[in-house]
Amino acid sequence: MVITIILSLLLLMFIAYKGYPVIVFAPVCAILAASTAGMALLPTYTDIYMGNAVAYIKNMFPIFLLGALFGKLMEVSGAAKSIAVWLTNKAGAKHVMLAIVLTTAILVYGGVSLFVVTFTMYPLAASLFKRLNIPKRLLVGPIFFGFATFTYALPGLPQVQNVIPSNYLGTDIFAGGIFGCVFGFLIFATGMVWLQYRVRQAQAAGEGYGEGHINEPPDALAGEELPNPILSMIPMLAILAVNFVMTKSIPLWDPKMLAGFPHLTLKGQTASWALIIALLTGIFLILIVGRKKLNTSLKIADALTAGAVGSLLAIFNTAAEVGYGNVISKLPGFRVVAEFLLKLDPFGSPLFPEFVTVNIMAGITGSASGGMVIAFEAMGSRFVDWANAAGIPMEMLHRVAVMAACGLDSLPHNGAVITTLAICGLTHKQSYKDIFVLSVILPIASLLLGLIVYSLFFV
Repeated sequence: MVITIILSLLLLMFIAYKGYPVIVFAPVCAILAASTAGMALLPTYTDIYMGNAVAYIKNMFPIFLLGALFGKLMEVSGAAKSIAVWLTNKAGAKHVMLAIVLTTAILVYGGVSLFVVTFTMYPLAASLFKRLNIPKRLLVGPIFFGFATFTYALPGLPQVQNVIPSNYLGTDIFAGGIFGCVFGFLIFATGMVWLQYRVRQAQAAGEGYGEGHINEPPDALAGEELPNPILSMIPMLAILAVNFVMTKSIPLWDPKMLAGFPHLTLKGQTASWALIIALLTGIFLILIVGRKKLNTSLKIADALTAGAVGSLLAIFNTAAEVGYGNVISKLPGFRVVAEFLLKLDPFGSPLFPEFVTVNIMAGITGSASGGMVIAFEAMGSRFVDWANAAGIPMEMLHRVAVMAACGLDSLPHNGAVITTLAICGLTHKQSYKDIFVLSVILPIASLLLGLIVYSLFFV
């Protein structure tokens, strides 16, 4: 029965790689696997698959929606570009790679969605690379490194990947902050060494920006009226500040407010409620800061519509993977797989099995959030019980899961990889080497080192 699970996972990976919609084929793969185990197909689909997919949408839709709306308003108002232009100008030509990485990371850490950041940063990075005659093929590296690697390690990241573990562990998005900061810096430092090496290597070979590229943008550094960059940062800073304050204060609210909701606890709702309030605050402020470009109700309506539509696809794709993971976890053969993964414990704690499980699932689905959800749906309770028995805080489980999700998720079939390359007019052959080193090798190696150090000295 284990072979059934493996074949089902490989089929889902192949489908994702070919670009077919996961929302359509995840249930197909789940039902195929269930049929070989003799499970009743219609009850499996309507109760296990759809029941868990819908439950995920109920819990996470506000975060997906508000995050997408905020990101789109930051884009349409020009606030995201204003911040990006200002930061890259401040860094100067000598530090172009550092400027792109930090600008991308700041936008993502401020709550702007990954795809909005890519659309914002590509024209800026292309303009800088042209002026400095740096090969365009190296352009994707710093952008991808800025939004999909060390930012996952940092506490307080207001992206859905950092919220998902809270639903299973009762933690908040600031969990495991010290560990995350230390090894996030390690990923950042080693990644910058690689990026600078790649530039020196190209310059030594006499390689310039190149010609005949596709999707070439206009000069993004040319004069354009944009909002004040300092004011443009206010909505992002407000999200971080309000989220922190709400995270600390919600558990102290009067529990009587939950009278009539016996299934809810203040601690269990803290992560999602805090981020909902923070994102609403950010949306309100960007409507004020960006009012010059958002100067008609039609522009605001268009931005909100585009953000809402984008959020629907994102959450339904992830929910499809949630349903798939729940069906797989009910198969008899999954117990064999689970026991094998749980035995990968050289330090007698659940951290290493969690790291392996999340990475494998993220790699198969090509999705950090999808892989994390499948891992937690299938084995989350085992991880929690083991961690409690071993004295491992839930905060460590949270941070390790988020960091593990940014490893094998960046394989060639990953949606962010494919979309980023398409936006930049580049191919896997031209640019995937840098993505692989920066977003697969470095995060995995750094987290492995972190787990070894933590297990030897703190467990």
